[in-house]
Amino acid sequence: MLIGRQVTVLGAGVAGLAVARALALRGAEVTVLEQAPEIAEVGAGLQISPNGACVLRALGLGEALAAAGQRAEAIELWDGPGAERVLRMDLARLRPGQDWRFVHRADLIDLLAAGAREAGVRLRLLQKVERVTLGPHRPRVLTAQGAEIEADLLIGADGLHSKLREALNGTVAPFFTHHAAWRATIPAEPGLPPVARVYMGPGRHLVTYPLRGGTLRNIVAVEERHRWVEESWSLTDDPIALRMAFARFAPEVRGWLDRVEAPALWGLFRHPVAQHWQASGSEGGPTGWGAAILGDAAHPTLPFLAQGAVMALEDAWVLCGALAEEPDLAAALARYEVLRRPRATRVVEAANANARNYHLSGLPRAVGHVAMRLAGRLAPGRVMDRFDWLYGFDVTA
Repeated sequence: MLIGRQVTVLGAGVAGLAVARALALRGAEVTVLEQAPEIAEVGAGLQISPNGACVLRALGLGEALAAAGQRAEAIELWDGPGAERVLRMDLARLRPGQDWRFVHRADLIDLLAAGAREAGVRLRLLQKVERVTLGPHRPRVLTAQGAEIEADLLIGADGLHSKLREALNGTVAPFFTHHAAWRATIPAEPGLPPVARVYMGPGRHLVTYPLRGGTLRNIVAVEERHRWVEESWSLTDDPIALRMAFARFAPEVRGWLDRVEAPALWGLFRHPVAQHWQASGSEGGPTGWGAAILGDAAHPTLPFLAQGAVMALEDAWVLCGALAEEPDLAAALARYEVLRRPRATRVVEAANANARNYHLSGLPRAVGHVAMRLAGRLAPGRVMDRFDWLYGFDVTA
């Protein structure tokens, strides 16, 4: 049961704000600890597929999503160097009842933060967490300011370098995938259609789609490389490096990259799905204590299926539902992990496979493109069917 339960959430990103609102709407008293001086997000765009949109609607944020995100019409795969369309998946025609949105990450954070505050969530800024300690006592959070905070229920939504994940699983070194990614936005040309395009090439690909009603063009470009790149969202790169990496792509792609001034750069690392997602104990209060992780803290996902934020939304809904419906805290947390682990693992593996499919070269590339063209002409619905397990899943149903 959640009425009156004291909950502390680490991190005010997508996962943290979503689970905070979900819990507060069910009667929990929620405090979010965020290390930044303000609730803000400097990132670029993201895609909210139907399996994420249904969670936002269930949280009462459907209208805010519609206002913040442009509805997607189609997803297209293109030959990057040849500038030829390989496959078009017409979402409006093949999946008319599903809601696909292009959203600026900052706008998603804004609507989630507003929703959390509206639900009564307390947001505490400048709370950098140095360490989380689990034991026979309630979970303890040590901040950089030296404060020690105890929680009846501690939820780690603190991303790739989660302190709660470390407390549950120890330190596990990530594996550099030998992929580096750039991200940027540029002013969009008039009449930019609401379509996500993936330009594929040997050892690299580029994704682009409109943001903020078609006023911005979002760009994410990925290159295979052996040189190590730091796993950070705050690095910037020389735009010449980005342009050189895609110098053999079509003129329209090169034209977009010529307008990029300061692209963000980050290395893509493969982190294992966490072995332990939750823990609980009987000490520390009448109902004991619990701890759980979600989103990137539990299952970091490479960005090749655009599911990082969406998986966090699904996690938030399932975790809240388990806590609300199961009176025993330990049983609720165990149920959450059992429900989420298989799906999250499948999504992580599918994202890993997508990277390989986008970067084919030589004969496999030629054969693959021919097969996709034929499938698109003869049975476009079947192409979409392959991903119904992902996009057609409604965790709120």
